Amino acid sequence: MHSMVSTKGSEPAAGRRGRPRSFDRETALEKAIMAFWEHGYEATSVSDLTRVMGIGAPSLYAAFGDKRALFDEVVVEYGKRYAAFGERALAEEPTARAAVERILREAAERYTTPGLPQGCLYIHAATNCASPEVEQTLRDRRNGTIAAVESRIRADVAAGELPAGTDAGTLARYTGAMIQGMSQQARDGASRAELAALAEIALSIWPRT
Repeated sequence: MHSMVSTKGSEPAAGRRGRPRSFDRETALEKAIMAFWEHGYEATSVSDLTRVMGIGAPSLYAAFGDKRALFDEVVVEYGKRYAAFGERALAEEPTARAAVERILREAAERYTTPGLPQGCLYIHAATNCASPEVEQTLRDRRNGTIAAVESRIRADVAAGELPAGTDAGTLARYTGAMIQGMSQQARDGASRAELAALAEIALSIWPRT
């Protein structure tokens, strides 16, 4: 990752002569992730962002674009830095059940990590959001997880790992509901142990051959 500001997508270098940006772009982006994760898209203002990122509004606009463009980058980076555990579990575990078990257990840990906002940005950043485009971006992320789980379940049904009559769509939505519910419970103060216990109950209904 670049430690200083990239010129990609910004105005020509000649337009910035005499006023170089001296802040660390990655650090500023991380602070923006924390702000949107904690407060949501709508409740986080540009003035909030400049304060927590430690930069002026002109530097923010020059480096990241407007608030919406910054948020789009935040969503991508959050996915890489904090939410990739689901994709990894689905890619690495031998069965859908093993993947979901790992996802729920890791969610219990990640949604309650000390020093970070609780829960999941994809879920909570949409709270009271007045931007249909932002809502759709986050909805697509959430539904993408459900679709990926459903795909693994269907593969297991075809391979005989799950009963032939398994309702893959409903089981995947059940998994999504558990993930989203655990996120909200974390925001409401549930402990890591409480969420882990919830994950165990959730897995108890998983069909077996």
